[in-house]
Amino acid sequence: MGLFQKKIHSDVKHAPLYTIGGQQTLLIVGLGNPGDSYAGTRHNAGFDCLNAFVAGHDEFGKWVTKKDLSCDIVSGIFGGTRVIVIKPTTFMNDSGRAVQAVQSFYKIANTQTIVVHDELALPYGQIRTSIGGSSAGHNGIKSLISHCGEDFGRVRIGIDNPDKPNGDTKDFVLKPFNSSEKAHTSALLRETESILIESVFQHKLPTETRSFIIG
Repeated sequence: MGLFQKKIHSDVKHAPLYTIGGQQTLLIVGLGNPGDSYAGTRHNAGFDCLNAFVAGHDEFGKWVTKKDLSCDIVSGIFGGTRVIVIKPTTFMNDSGRAVQAVQSFYKIANTQTIVVHDELALPYGQIRTSIGGSSAGHNGIKSLISHCGEDFGRVRIGIDNPDKPNGDTKDFVLKPFNSSEKAHTSALLRETESILIESVFQHKLPTETRSFIIG
Protein backbone atom coordinates (compact mmCIF):
# COMPACT_ATOMS: atom_id res chain seq x y z
CA MET A 1 0.00 0.00 0.00
CA GLY A 2 1.26 3.45 -0.88
CA LEU A 3 1.45 6.48 1.32
CA PHE A 4 -2.14 7.35 0.50
CA GLN A 5 -5.00 4.99 -0.19
CA LYS A 6 -7.34 6.44 -2.79
CA LYS A 7 -11.06 5.97 -2.23
CA ILE A 8 -13.15 6.96 -5.24
CA HIS A 9 -16.93 6.72 -5.33
CA SER A 10 -18.01 4.26 -8.04
CA ASP A 11 -21.30 5.98 -8.90
CA VAL A 12 -19.70 9.24 -10.03
CA LYS A 13 -20.74 10.81 -13.32
CA HIS A 14 -18.22 12.72 -15.41
CA ALA A 15 -19.47 16.08 -16.60
CA PRO A 16 -18.15 17.78 -19.75
CA LEU A 17 -15.91 20.70 -18.88
CA TYR A 18 -15.47 22.42 -22.22
CA THR A 19 -16.60 22.17 -25.83
CA ILE A 20 -14.79 19.99 -28.36
CA GLY A 21 -13.96 21.56 -31.71
CA GLY A 22 -10.72 22.79 -33.27
CA GLN A 23 -7.98 23.34 -30.73
CA GLN A 24 -9.49 23.40 -27.27
CA THR A 25 -8.34 25.86 -24.66
CA LEU A 26 -8.38 25.13 -20.95
CA LEU A 27 -7.71 27.79 -18.32
CA ILE A 28 -6.39 26.54 -14.97
CA VAL A 29 -6.37 29.05 -12.13
CA GLY A 30 -4.58 28.68 -8.80
CA LEU A 31 -5.73 30.85 -5.91
CA GLY A 32 -3.45 32.36 -3.29
CA ASN A 33 -1.88 35.57 -2.07
CA PRO A 34 1.18 37.06 -3.81
CA GLY A 35 4.44 37.73 -2.00
CA ASP A 36 7.07 35.73 -0.12
CA SER A 37 5.34 36.22 3.23
CA TYR A 38 2.41 34.09 2.05
CA ALA A 39 4.42 31.36 0.33
CA GLY A 40 3.71 27.89 1.70
CA THR A 41 0.67 28.90 3.73
CA ARG A 42 -2.54 26.89 3.70
CA HIS A 43 -4.38 29.63 1.82
CA ASN A 44 -1.79 29.32 -0.98
CA ALA A 45 -2.47 25.65 -1.66
CA GLY A 46 -3.75 26.58 -5.13
CA PHE A 47 -0.48 28.32 -5.99
CA ASP A 48 1.54 25.37 -4.68
CA CYS A 49 -0.42 22.86 -6.76
CA LEU A 50 0.02 24.84 -9.98
CA ASN A 51 3.71 25.50 -9.36
CA ALA A 52 4.23 21.73 -9.09
CA PHE A 53 2.01 21.04 -12.10
CA VAL A 54 3.90 23.46 -14.35
CA ALA A 55 7.34 22.35 -13.09
CA GLY A 56 6.50 18.74 -13.87
CA HIS A 57 5.72 19.22 -17.58
CA ASP A 58 8.13 20.33 -20.27
CA GLU A 59 5.21 21.47 -22.42
CA PHE A 60 5.08 24.66 -20.37
CA GLY A 61 7.48 27.55 -20.76
CA LYS A 62 8.44 29.99 -18.04
CA TRP A 63 6.08 31.99 -15.89
CA VAL A 64 5.55 35.54 -17.17
CA THR A 65 4.05 38.39 -15.18
CA LYS A 66 1.29 40.19 -17.09
CA LYS A 67 0.50 43.43 -15.30
CA ASP A 68 -2.41 44.25 -17.61
CA LEU A 69 -4.01 40.89 -16.76
CA SER A 70 -3.03 41.01 -13.05
CA CYS A 71 -1.49 37.56 -13.07
CA ASP A 72 1.54 35.34 -13.55
CA ILE A 73 0.85 33.21 -16.62
CA VAL A 74 2.31 30.27 -18.53
CA SER A 75 0.92 28.09 -21.31
CA GLY A 76 1.61 24.86 -23.16
CA ILE A 77 0.13 22.52 -25.77
CA PHE A 78 -1.01 19.06 -24.69
CA GLY A 79 -2.17 17.11 -27.73
CA GLY A 80 -4.93 19.24 -29.21
CA THR A 81 -5.43 21.31 -26.09
CA ARG A 82 -3.87 24.65 -25.25
CA VAL A 83 -3.52 24.87 -21.48
CA ILE A 84 -3.21 28.33 -19.94
CA VAL A 85 -2.21 28.42 -16.27
CA ILE A 86 -2.46 31.57 -14.14
CA LYS A 87 -1.81 32.74 -10.61
CA PRO A 88 -3.53 36.08 -9.90
CA THR A 89 -1.19 38.77 -8.59
CA THR A 90 -4.11 40.44 -6.86
CA PHE A 91 -4.77 39.44 -3.28
CA MET A 92 -7.10 36.53 -2.69
CA ASN A 93 -10.27 38.57 -2.21
CA ASP A 94 -9.81 40.25 -5.61
CA SER A 95 -8.94 37.13 -7.61
CA GLY A 96 -12.03 37.42 -9.79
CA ARG A 97 -10.75 40.58 -11.43
CA ALA A 98 -7.68 38.79 -12.78
CA VAL A 99 -9.62 35.73 -13.93
CA GLN A 100 -12.21 37.89 -15.69
CA ALA A 101 -9.45 39.80 -17.49
CA VAL A 102 -7.77 36.59 -18.70
CA GLN A 103 -11.06 35.03 -19.78
CA SER A 104 -11.97 38.16 -21.72
CA PHE A 105 -8.55 38.47 -23.40
CA TYR A 106 -8.36 34.82 -24.50
CA LYS A 107 -12.14 34.38 -25.10
CA ILE A 108 -12.41 31.61 -22.50
CA ALA A 109 -15.71 30.59 -20.91
CA ASN A 110 -16.34 29.28 -17.41
CA THR A 111 -16.91 25.85 -18.98
CA GLN A 112 -13.25 25.97 -20.02
CA THR A 113 -12.01 27.07 -16.59
CA ILE A 114 -10.79 25.06 -13.58
CA VAL A 115 -9.95 26.78 -10.29
CA VAL A 116 -7.65 25.06 -7.79
CA HIS A 117 -8.05 26.37 -4.24
CA ASP A 118 -7.81 25.57 -0.54
CA GLU A 119 -10.99 24.38 1.20
CA LEU A 120 -11.42 24.78 4.93
CA ALA A 121 -14.62 22.71 4.85
CA LEU A 122 -12.61 19.60 3.91
CA PRO A 123 -10.08 17.73 6.03
CA TYR A 124 -6.44 17.73 5.02
CA GLY A 125 -5.87 14.81 2.68
CA GLN A 126 -9.14 15.13 0.78
CA ILE A 127 -9.60 16.57 -2.71
CA ARG A 128 -13.08 17.23 -4.03
CA THR A 129 -13.91 18.31 -7.56
CA SER A 130 -17.10 20.00 -8.65
CA ILE A 131 -18.68 22.33 -11.17
CA GLY A 132 -20.48 25.40 -9.87
CA GLY A 133 -21.86 25.96 -6.39
CA SER A 134 -21.53 28.60 -3.71
CA SER A 135 -18.36 30.16 -2.32
CA ALA A 136 -18.77 28.39 1.05
CA GLY A 137 -17.21 31.49 2.62
CA HIS A 138 -14.02 31.38 0.53
CA ASN A 139 -13.17 34.98 -0.38
CA GLY A 140 -11.32 34.06 -3.55
CA ILE A 141 -14.23 32.00 -4.87
CA LYS A 142 -16.63 34.72 -3.79
CA SER A 143 -14.69 37.19 -5.93
CA LEU A 144 -14.70 34.84 -8.92
CA ILE A 145 -18.44 34.32 -8.67
CA SER A 146 -18.95 38.09 -8.48
CA HIS A 147 -16.86 38.75 -11.59
CA CYS A 148 -17.35 35.61 -13.69
CA GLY A 149 -20.38 33.65 -12.46
CA GLU A 150 -20.32 30.36 -10.58
CA ASP A 151 -20.31 27.63 -13.27
CA PHE A 152 -16.56 26.99 -13.43
CA GLY A 153 -14.81 23.76 -12.49
CA ARG A 154 -13.22 23.50 -9.06
CA VAL A 155 -10.52 21.37 -7.51
CA ARG A 156 -10.86 21.87 -3.75
CA ILE A 157 -7.85 21.00 -1.60
CA GLY A 158 -8.76 20.20 2.00
CA ILE A 159 -6.72 22.13 4.59
CA ASP A 160 -8.67 21.57 7.80
CA ASN A 161 -7.11 19.78 10.77
CA PRO A 162 -8.11 19.06 14.40
CA ASP A 163 -5.96 21.94 15.68
CA LYS A 164 -7.92 24.59 13.82
CA PRO A 165 -9.18 27.30 16.21
CA ASN A 166 -12.90 27.36 16.89
CA GLY A 167 -13.18 31.11 16.38
CA ASP A 168 -11.54 33.28 13.77
CA THR A 169 -9.76 31.07 11.25
CA LYS A 170 -7.87 33.87 9.48
CA ASP A 171 -4.62 33.16 11.31
CA PHE A 172 -5.00 29.43 10.67
CA VAL A 173 -5.28 29.69 6.88
CA LEU A 174 -2.41 32.19 6.70
CA LYS A 175 0.01 29.91 8.55
CA PRO A 176 2.26 27.28 6.91
CA PHE A 177 1.27 23.63 6.98
CA ASN A 178 2.52 21.84 10.07
CA SER A 179 5.26 19.20 9.96
CA SER A 180 2.79 16.30 9.79
CA GLU A 181 0.97 17.86 6.85
CA LYS A 182 4.21 18.76 5.06
CA ALA A 183 5.28 15.11 5.18
CA HIS A 184 2.44 14.28 2.78
CA THR A 185 2.51 17.35 0.57
CA SER A 186 4.26 15.64 -2.35
CA ALA A 187 1.59 12.95 -2.62
CA LEU A 188 -1.18 15.54 -2.45
CA LEU A 189 0.46 17.58 -5.22
CA ARG A 190 0.82 14.46 -7.39
CA GLU A 191 -2.84 13.60 -6.99
CA THR A 192 -3.90 17.14 -7.89
CA GLU A 193 -1.67 16.94 -10.96
CA SER A 194 -3.36 13.67 -11.92
CA ILE A 195 -6.79 15.32 -11.75
CA LEU A 196 -5.64 18.21 -13.95
CA ILE A 197 -4.04 15.90 -16.53
CA GLU A 198 -7.26 13.86 -16.71
CA SER A 199 -9.17 17.06 -17.38
CA VAL A 200 -6.77 18.05 -20.16
CA PHE A 201 -6.83 14.74 -22.04
CA GLN A 202 -10.39 13.61 -21.32
CA HIS A 203 -11.93 17.06 -21.82
CA LYS A 204 -13.85 16.53 -18.59
CA LEU A 205 -13.59 17.39 -14.94
CA PRO A 206 -14.31 14.28 -12.85
CA THR A 207 -16.90 15.30 -10.26
CA GLU A 208 -15.68 12.84 -7.68
CA THR A 209 -14.27 12.97 -4.19
CA ARG A 210 -10.75 11.63 -3.77
CA SER A 211 -10.02 10.86 -0.15
CA PHE A 212 -6.77 9.69 1.36
CA ILE A 213 -5.91 7.83 4.50
CA ILE A 214 -2.69 9.33 5.85
CA GLY A 215 -0.21 6.87 7.27
